[in-house]
Amino acid sequence: MKMYQNDIREYLAREIETLRKLDVEQINAALNLLLETQENGNTVFVFGNGGSSATASHFQNDFNKGVSEHTEKKFNLQCLNDNVATVMAVANDIGFEEIFRFQLIGHLKPGDVCLAISGSGNSANVLRAVEYAKSCGNKIIGLTGYGGGKLKELSDVSLHVPINSMQITEDIHMVFDHLMMSVLYKDLCGIDHIKP
Repeated sequence: MKMYQNDIREYLAREIETLRKLDVEQINAALNLLLETQENGNTVFVFGNGGSSATASHFQNDFNKGVSEHTEKKFNLQCLNDNVATVMAVANDIGFEEIFRFQLIGHLKPGDVCLAISGSGNSANVLRAVEYAKSCGNKIIGLTGYGGGKLKELSDVSLHVPINSMQITEDIHMVFDHLMMSVLYKDLCGIDHIKP
């Protein structure tokens, strides 16, 4: 039997160390912006590539069903990578770098927010959508890792994971989702998932 215990402990130690470095004030700002968007009846457009596309889809589920199941006023998150037919049509006919921006055109309204996810912070299709949204006056919550890339610079609220590891970055992007969902469960629904 192979012995991976040291590698396991090293990975967990790096994750814990990174979690301790997260900017709590920025997480609080993200929560307030998401809450403001819900209260105003606006939409949060969420998107990302690869593993980040799964995280984007998970965000939509956790807010549209998870929290909204217990609230009178619902969250409205729209995941731009979930409609495979649209994504593939835009990628094929126009270009992969346009798959998110194209879907925002004609749908993005004042007060809507983009929750953009890119581990590197430099995904071209994510940046094009973010730049378009900013040109329309909309706010950006950016989830990044590594040095943050251009997305961190463009974000109004930066949920940055300060580590040069895509795996730990993507782990912690999911932590952001579940953390914010849990806080809002407690605040809006009186349900505390942290306590046993």
